[in-house]
Amino acid sequence: MSGALLVAGMTSDAGKSVVTTGLCRAFARRGIRVAPYKAQNMSNNSMVVRGPDGEPGEIGRAQWVQAVAAGVEPEVAMNPVLLKPGSDRRSHVVLMGRPDGEVSARNWHDGRARLAATAFEAFDDLRGRFDLVVAEGAGSPAEINLRATDYVNMGLARHGDVPTIVVGDIDRGGWFAAAYGTLMLLDDADQALVKGYVVNKFRGDVDLLRPGLLDLEQRTGRPTYGVLPWHPDLWLDSEDALDLAGRRAEVGAGVRKVAVVRLPRISNFTDVDALGLEPGLDVEFVSDPARLADADLVVLPGTRATLADLAWLRERGLDAAVVRHAREGRPVLGICGGCQMLGARIEDPDGIEGTPGAAVDGLGLLDLTTRFGAEKRLVLHEPAGYEIHHGRITGATVEGNVSGTMVHGSLEDDATRATYLESALGITSAASFPAARAARLDLLGDLVEEHLDLDALLELAR
Repeated sequence: MSGALLVAGMTSDAGKSVVTTGLCRAFARRGIRVAPYKAQNMSNNSMVVRGPDGEPGEIGRAQWVQAVAAGVEPEVAMNPVLLKPGSDRRSHVVLMGRPDGEVSARNWHDGRARLAATAFEAFDDLRGRFDLVVAEGAGSPAEINLRATDYVNMGLARHGDVPTIVVGDIDRGGWFAAAYGTLMLLDDADQALVKGYVVNKFRGDVDLLRPGLLDLEQRTGRPTYGVLPWHPDLWLDSEDALDLAGRRAEVGAGVRKVAVVRLPRISNFTDVDALGLEPGLDVEFVSDPARLADADLVVLPGTRATLADLAWLRERGLDAAVVRHAREGRPVLGICGGCQMLGARIEDPDGIEGTPGAAVDGLGLLDLTTRFGAEKRLVLHEPAGYEIHHGRITGATVEGNVSGTMVHGSLEDDATRATYLESALGITSAASFPAARAARLDLLGDLVEEHLDLDALLELAR
């Protein structure tokens, strides 16, 4: 077969990534060679993969996880366009894994034609090499102000004649209105490709839901292909920071607190997911200096804009709180942009992050200097970790209780994490991150197998 299915959503964070990941896992279990795909991601949470030329490239974290779920090698074609927001009106473009300038609100419509052509070419390529492509949409297909230049939702569906299902988060309320309204806002040609719905995060007795689903089918002529239940153990690597508050695990008494500074342009926040699995740690994202007072460990995470977020840190008094924490002998960990902030000096001669020639003092907790350059460094590390940055550092990355690293994801390696926790907090690691990720993917596959009509969806895709 050479099939395809588009998983669209009624809203952002409706469950598109979860359903797409689950379908990849479930179909792969049936012996189908599956490729995940998302034409365009807008996210600062990315991953380094190997490009077609063997050189490293960058894609959204969600598509990387979906490839892992499908048991295939992640590649840049699975997310050909990645937009990394640098401000409210401007994003940095990553095209087929490599930096490709910027796009702003002013040239948004004109710039999308070239991006669409690349995205469609990548989709066609995957469809020719895999049995099935499970594509994830973005936002909602009913964003009628963007439909003319859309290539991620119904624009992709029309390009490849791709049957589409629409997912909605019923836990938020208003699911039926959103399901009906999404369809009604589409034109006839787009509506023809929408084949039905999926309910996500349902709590309670499904029998109470069925009358509404039957009524919706009578009104729209489209069935609901399943009802995924809410599950406390179901969370995946996210593509944006919408669900940071929901990533906090339930913990008991006597645990150690890890305070992660929630920077405005936070990136690769999944770096601390492995810490969140440790039964002796409570990981919390904070933006108030007072919330650092009782922290055992403070983490400065990655950021898409080191200089701007360092200024924000100072505006809120978080810089003084971090320095005070370190000088009291408690551990501080900086990752990528957070590592750069911990240093003595940050220089941006070419204006990579804004004004050419900009130079500011860091927090002075590490004797290192950062200098930004035009070339982005993309590196995969073994056994875990990757680098994505323009800043080059020189100097010390460890001084007493303060540590910095430019490598994202290194804590996902059990041995690396165990060594750090023992040295920084004197505790023994009691979790395995690779095993936990595999278990979550298997759980998701089980839920999809049990609660969605996979045979019907597979028939649609064919």
